[in-house]
Amino acid sequence: MNLKSERRGIHVDQSELLCKKGCGYYGNPAWQGFCSKCWREEYHKARQKQIQEDWELAERLQREEEEAYASSQSTQGAQSLTFSKFEEKKTNEKTRKVTTVKKFFTASSRTGAKKEIQEAKAPSPSINRQASIETDRVSKEFIEFLKTYHKPGQDIYKQCKLFLDTMNHKRDLSIEEQSECAQDFYQNVADKLQTRWKVPPEKVEKAMDQIEKYIMTRQYKYVFCPETTDDEKKDLAVQKRIRALHWVTPQMLCVPVNEEIPEVSDMVVKAITDIIEMDSKRVPRDKLACITKCSKHIFNAIKITKNEPASADDFLPTLIYIVLKGNPPRLQSNIQYITRFCNPSRLMTGEDGYYFTNLCCAVAFIEKLDAQSLNLSQEDFDRFMTGQTSPKKQESDSFSPDVCLGVKQMYKNLDLLSQLNERQERIVNEAKKLEKDLIDWTDGITKEVQDIVEKYPLEIKPKNQALAAIDSENVENDKLPPPLQPQVYAG
Repeated sequence: MNLKSERRGIHVDQSELLCKKGCGYYGNPAWQGFCSKCWREEYHKARQKQIQEDWELAERLQREEEEAYASSQSTQGAQSLTFSKFEEKKTNEKTRKVTTVKKFFTASSRTGAKKEIQEAKAPSPSINRQASIETDRVSKEFIEFLKTYHKPGQDIYKQCKLFLDTMNHKRDLSIEEQSECAQDFYQNVADKLQTRWKVPPEKVEKAMDQIEKYIMTRQYKYVFCPETTDDEKKDLAVQKRIRALHWVTPQMLCVPVNEEIPEVSDMVVKAITDIIEMDSKRVPRDKLACITKCSKHIFNAIKITKNEPASADDFLPTLIYIVLKGNPPRLQSNIQYITRFCNPSRLMTGEDGYYFTNLCCAVAFIEKLDAQSLNLSQEDFDRFMTGQTSPKKQESDSFSPDVCLGVKQMYKNLDLLSQLNERQERIVNEAKKLEKDLIDWTDGITKEVQDIVEKYPLEIKPKNQALAAIDSENVENDKLPPPLQPQVYAG
């Protein structure tokens, strides 16, 4: 089987990573293959279309109801007075309904309406809560950073505070609508920095990074994996899927990494650590940084193994292998969080956007992985998934008919010795752990005894003198009658 045929199920054309609208930016599976800019345009078109259809449906139902009521009233002969009252009542009711529908469809508008801004100025109890240590630290760093911007820095701080108040009043909205508010805020602030305050592009990027850090540190616990979404359900499904694929080997994925090389093994461990560490970060940019570091370790591992720069065809299979081996916690929640609340310019261009798009492709590949993707027969794939056999065991048993019995027996013995060696290492490690636990237990008991002795010291009192006879002080002992003697009764 040649290398090209082995790659056919994993290879992804780099053009497939770009926005399917052809704008040149990176797309995202969460945005149906569009980039952030094109997705927002499509989302607005679909939303406006839905609003228009709902308006037309409401007006049509209203007309039908009025016509039905008018016809019933005309048949009863009381049309004039009653119908006029009905018209007045229905007009008021229609006005109230239209206002309600208007509020329903415009409450989540992405443009900052004046009414929303006025409502946002009301103090929120959650803003005055006791901030965490990290939140305080980020706030101080943000204020110090804005001091270098002078007048624009003051305006940026006011806009951020106003946005946080607005978000606190929009907790009842869906997470997609909250994401739209955040994306609009990023876009408006960036436009002001460039057009109104004439800030250089490099300083605009730094400012947007600090704004995102300040905003999302405070909003993290409200918008990361909210209960109103199925993010947690997707996390559990991906984790279960990865655990079921524990048998997948690097050879099946055609991973060009040799973990027997110590440097390569260290790079693989660092890549796994970085992708797992992503879940501990609170800012989308920091989560992206973990993905970027993981990807760079992968490229270094491939470069050391092949002694040449890695290609995109080498990177994606290795990234899939790292994800399968690491099984990062809350993977889908982290991807959705980055997609919803990260500065869109980072996801559309640059190495962060490229690596993030590849991670999304890797997760999609894992979710749809089948026998054809690994160049296996459906029978072998099903046996591996059910745990009836493992690839390692099958490799030792699959010999050509021409191989002599001695070679087969040798490989079986080597496999058996390998298993025994693993068991022995496990037993030795457990014995060392038990020995350490016994030593720790002995030291702990000794320390407890010493503490008790020091707390309650032993006091040795002098020996008491022997007790004297009861009648020792009786000076007239010699005058006492002799003691009674037992006598035998004869009768």
